[in-house]
Amino acid sequence: MTALPVSVADSLHASIHRQRELAYLQIDTELRLVGAGGHLEYYGLEGLEIGASACEQVFFLEGLLPPTQSPSFVRSLEIVADRAADLQFYLDGDHIWVVLLDVTAERDESRRMQQRAYDMTLLREKEALLNRRLESANAALRAAQGELERSRLELESAHSRLQADLAEAAHYVRSLLPAPLSEPFRADWRFVPSAALGGDALGYHWIDSEHFALYLLDVCGHGVGPSLMSVAVLHMLRTRSLRGIDFRNPAQVLSSLNDAYQMQSASDLYFTLWYGVYQPRERTLKYGCAGHPPALLVSADGSAVEHLKLAGVPIGLVDGVKYASATVSVPAQSRLYILSDGTFEVQKPDGAMLAFDELVEFVRCPPRADSDLDDWLQHLVQLRGGSLDDDFSIVRFGF
Repeated sequence: MTALPVSVADSLHASIHRQRELAYLQIDTELRLVGAGGHLEYYGLEGLEIGASACEQVFFLEGLLPPTQSPSFVRSLEIVADRAADLQFYLDGDHIWVVLLDVTAERDESRRMQQRAYDMTLLREKEALLNRRLESANAALRAAQGELERSRLELESAHSRLQADLAEAAHYVRSLLPAPLSEPFRADWRFVPSAALGGDALGYHWIDSEHFALYLLDVCGHGVGPSLMSVAVLHMLRTRSLRGIDFRNPAQVLSSLNDAYQMQSASDLYFTLWYGVYQPRERTLKYGCAGHPPALLVSADGSAVEHLKLAGVPIGLVDGVKYASATVSVPAQSRLYILSDGTFEVQKPDGAMLAFDELVEFVRCPPRADSDLDDWLQHLVQLRGGSLDDDFSIVRFGF
């Protein structure tokens, strides 16, 4: 500071002395303390004994005296707790001057910087570790997504195959249903399963030249199992494969089917059946009923509707049941409707169920060009607001 004015240099020296907590020690060649001054108490050096060994009184000087060169420095030495100073050693003749210049603030700031640097390093390591974990998780997610996509494609393929198989099965079931008749009497039907495969089946055929069988069955449930059972029963009725049974006798047919299809041995499936035998020459209809809705015999002008139903539990529920049969006369120009419960058990928009009497009132009206079956189906679809919940199966005969 030789270039500075004396007043400025003195002011700077005074400022440094105030801010840096400066202290000094004067030591002779015998390493005895011969003088001390400044802020000695700041460094815990108050009460030093002049003339005594400096190193024995000031522990941090051990090994540092005498200095090998002048000036020499020891940076940021911990003097007492939370106090750090730069030690400056000067040789002046026969004396060694030790100056303590407080650097606690710088030391603390350096430590804070080092801690921040350490924290940043640790943060970067954590970030790198997190990134590696995220990359690993993303890779696993991409692999899972790929596996899901493959599974989805396989599922779609399996679903397409299943739908194709169901469509083929549904086509097969429909192919078993009889063709409409126009001679010697009229016969027509509508068969609309609620699912790809339903549990309903219907049919009619000549047993012999004098007896015509007509029937409709409803297996509980929908899907492959009920459909297979309905096809099996339909085949048994068409081929008359129940041994020792007179298929002209509805009571015998129902009892024999009940013996053959007990639900304990048929995957807990059971079915209802309406079975009748019509004799054109006598114009009589003999029928039996196993838990099925009544068939409706409607006079030519619709003034009379006869409910053809007999008491009888569904087939398969109770072993050893003996069913009954009854015979009615069939008036000229009359119509007979055999139907499943899906033709009338439909929920209205207000939550109430359609009454069977509403179907009865509908069939009283003479059909418009044989369109009554379609009209009733369309009425139910509109009433339901979409597809039906149950199979819609109905057969109309015109005698």
